[in-house]
Amino acid sequence: MRIGLHVRVGSGYAAAVAHAKSIGCNAIQVFSTNPRSYRISAANVGALEEFARLRREAGIDPCVSHTPYLINLGSEDSKIYNGSIHLLENDLAVAAVGGIRYVNTHLGSYGKRDRNEGFAAICRALEQALAKIAPGVYLVMENSAGAGNLAGGTLEELGRFVRALDHPQLGVCLDTAHAWAAGYEIDTPAGVDRFVYEAAECIGLDRVHMFHFNDTEVPLGANRDRHWHIGDGKIGVEGFRALLARPELREKTAILETPGDDADDARNMQTILTIARGAAAA
Repeated sequence: MRIGLHVRVGSGYAAAVAHAKSIGCNAIQVFSTNPRSYRISAANVGALEEFARLRREAGIDPCVSHTPYLINLGSEDSKIYNGSIHLLENDLAVAAVGGIRYVNTHLGSYGKRDRNEGFAAICRALEQALAKIAPGVYLVMENSAGAGNLAGGTLEELGRFVRALDHPQLGVCLDTAHAWAAGYEIDTPAGVDRFVYEAAECIGLDRVHMFHFNDTEVPLGANRDRHWHIGDGKIGVEGFRALLARPELREKTAILETPGDDADDARNMQTILTIARGAAAA
């Protein structure tokens, strides 16, 4: 797998790429805009092109853009719904300028509306965004932890979205912490076998473009989104080793979204790279 980290870009793209390279990343994830605001600034084309050049020189590929947390494509509120589509379209446009391969998005919540009605609304939003997507950019839907009426909490529902849209640039990102919280027991080789088999059956592994590798401290099926350090949580070293050992996943990308500071970043990357080397040697 190509393995990297979500990095902060507040100090500039050059610092972000340098940090990623220094701790062993060969992939990277960033926010292209404020993750907690509907406000969008005009894209800095020069800065994005420089970001792409810096990544090429550092051997960091692919790059992932994570959309703002405010996106809710299942909302009944037209202001939130249309604002969410606008944010998603903006990230797709920025990705095209910056040579960013994947735009990862949460789908949002159905709230109190009928799930079939909400599902159709999300499909319409995704279809609108995909109508403007540039060649070489992929929109990937992230699984949720399954709390309340969050969309995309099961592999089956993610597969329904893929089949309903049937767009070649629509795919899936599987977050390990969210999967565990939603009830997928991925802390053993047998559990990982079942998870990968179900992903293949429900989604198709060709549509699973990437993973978020995050450990978690919540109990299995707790439906709570709590990321933790690699190997120190409920999934543990054995779960990540089993995922990394699967030959059909070795061409995928994995991004860590673990908590903490730069020192924690380095420690988590060292842990996952050590696990990956062990899995490859087994």
